[in-house]
Amino acid sequence: MSGKAAPPSNLKLIGLVVAWYAGNTLYNVYNKKATNMIHAHWFVAAAQLLVGMIWSIVTWTTGMRKAPNLTASDIAACIPIGLFACVAHAGSVLAMGVGAVSFAQIVKACEPVFAAIVGLLLPPIDVKPMLAYAMLIPIVGGVGLACIKEGKGVDINMEAFMWASFANVAAALKGKLGGSVTHNLKGDKSKNMDSANVYAVMNIISFLFTVPMVVVAEMSTLGEEWEKAVSANGAQAVIMNIALSGFFFYIYNEFAFAFTSSVGAVTSSVLNTAKRVIIIVVSSIVFIEPMERNTVIGSAVAIGGTFAYSLAASKKSAPKKKTA
Repeated sequence: MSGKAAPPSNLKLIGLVVAWYAGNTLYNVYNKKATNMIHAHWFVAAAQLLVGMIWSIVTWTTGMRKAPNLTASDIAACIPIGLFACVAHAGSVLAMGVGAVSFAQIVKACEPVFAAIVGLLLPPIDVKPMLAYAMLIPIVGGVGLACIKEGKGVDINMEAFMWASFANVAAALKGKLGGSVTHNLKGDKSKNMDSANVYAVMNIISFLFTVPMVVVAEMSTLGEEWEKAVSANGAQAVIMNIALSGFFFYIYNEFAFAFTSSVGAVTSSVLNTAKRVIIIVVSSIVFIEPMERNTVIGSAVAIGGTFAYSLAASKKSAPKKKTA
């Protein structure tokens, strides 16, 4: 008998993608609703992570899922990844909190640019095929075009752009540093670190890094902002939108991790690109975010470039034949 596990069925993969897309779209909707209600966006980011942390603890304590069996050195290795996960998540929340969801998603389509730069700067050096680097041009150009408003010239929400860019840098660093760590943890069966538990552990560490930022950036005004939000929207609406955004954030990431572990990073990256199109369209409809011609063309070019980059980056140069 072979020791290899049977590949996942097509039905299971389709189910994972549908759950991933639906969860991600609903997360963006409820996240925007929550950040529109309460102007304490670090707090919202922390609360979202707390929801996921509670869910993880429940699954471990009830036996629904085996709890991780990590040593102190394992946890130490995960800390930098959790830090960058914190910045990536909070950066996205703040970008969508101060700007349009569609704009944040367009800027986040630039993530391959940051990943390519990080891959060349940090060891082990990761050199992509030249075609992949060429595809960075339409990504940057598309985002630039999307920022040009007809009759106004360049019109950028700089705060949203800054936070989305921070999220891109952090995501690139998380991917670079986390690959080998998570691979080693998942490879040791005694540690009970499947895809779901890897994400759960990173989520907890991310939460622990987010709390100090809430204290530093928002604690002095948090009570006042909460009272304003409750007065304008009602406590139930504020709590519900924060809780649902946290639930869908955790769920979509868990499904995305499970899908990636089943099919590999390349296929996952391609589908992650397509996902942005759905989020941009849905958010534009739900929040009545105007999409001018340049925005539509620019986002299409940028997302198309990201799609092409994902495919080109997966192709390895053929090894040179040895001469006699």
